[in-house]
Amino acid sequence: MFNILDAVKIERQLVGVDLNSANLIDLIHERHIQLRKLTEQIWNERSEMNISNSEWYILSKIYQEKGETTISNVTKRVHVTRQATHKFIKMLEEKKLVEVKNVEHDKRVKAVNLTELGIKCMNENNAIKKELENNIAERLGEDQVNEFKKRLMMDWGI
Repeated sequence: MFNILDAVKIERQLVGVDLNSANLIDLIHERHIQLRKLTEQIWNERSEMNISNSEWYILSKIYQEKGETTISNVTKRVHVTRQATHKFIKMLEEKKLVEVKNVEHDKRVKAVNLTELGIKCMNENNAIKKELENNIAERLGEDQVNEFKKRLMMDWGI
């Protein structure tokens, strides 16, 4: 089971980054990478099915649709090429996490949705992220975490 000491080990993996002199953009970027790696590591330790960060990214975009969407819509919502999106969806389909089918009115359009296993994996992954958030709140304080989340959701004018 994950504990805060695991986070400290991951934090030490931020080699080559001087967090004391990094700018805001680099700090957010480094922490994002750190948390994604940690989430993936915890998932892979707990599950027999390895799922990469890129696959989680695609899965999350399909999950957010709360039902069926098209591969084209997923491609528009992610920051990877159309070809890469198709490749990841094919890999997710092979793992039985998504189902791809033709749309009745247009054979060129492919619909994609999560399978029961895909929904189960997303729910478990969301629980891991909540566990990490709780551990961070223990370390930094719940008020600090809530304030940080509010600030991240604010309009930054950019």
